[in-house]
Amino acid sequence: MTIVSRETLQAALQDGIQQLGLQLNASQVEQLLAYLALLQKWNKVYNLTAVREPMQMLTHHLLDSLAAIPAFVGAKRVLDVGAGGGLPGLVLAIAQPETHVTLIDTVHKKTAFLTQVKAELGLANVSVQTGRVEQYQAPQLFDVITSRAFAELADFVNWSGHLLAEGGQFIALKGVDPDTEKQKLPAQWQVAKVEALQVPQLDAARHLVFITRQINSQH
Repeated sequence: MTIVSRETLQAALQDGIQQLGLQLNASQVEQLLAYLALLQKWNKVYNLTAVREPMQMLTHHLLDSLAAIPAFVGAKRVLDVGAGGGLPGLVLAIAQPETHVTLIDTVHKKTAFLTQVKAELGLANVSVQTGRVEQYQAPQLFDVITSRAFAELADFVNWSGHLLAEGGQFIALKGVDPDTEKQKLPAQWQVAKVEALQVPQLDAARHLVFITRQINSQH
């Protein structure tokens, strides 16, 4: 594995943040770098991500998640389903401290990692849940439910639709525009829009799929 200095990672991260037009302060940049360091450290034992190289982790995970941040502006309560190593949820929690982010995953070692990051980074706006999303009963519903590489769109909305607040939306982070998945959505859900993302330093297709409940559908 290539050893990359913290300075190099920091420069690449700040460059990416600038390209994305995001306003993050020095302490948020520090938190993102600390999160990246924890992800690298825990990944050796827990296999949280197939990406091993620090610079690739930065582009494929941090910048990839940061590119989606503008879509979450104004969201008060976000649920990240199948949160895994915390993407995009932890990145969102760092970038938007005013948003409360709940991360859920069925795998204990992953939620142990998420809990550790929350503690070490002092993220008061993060909650971590271990379990299946279809069985999760949240004290309050969410205005946005998101996932990255979690499941097909139909499964995603079927399993977590009960947690979406009135007027809320799903935002799925996908690679290529998932046409066949969109066609399989249950009748009460509709794709509001699909947005292509440009991730700095990453030459790969990235899309956000926004899904809302049909207005006239019966609850």
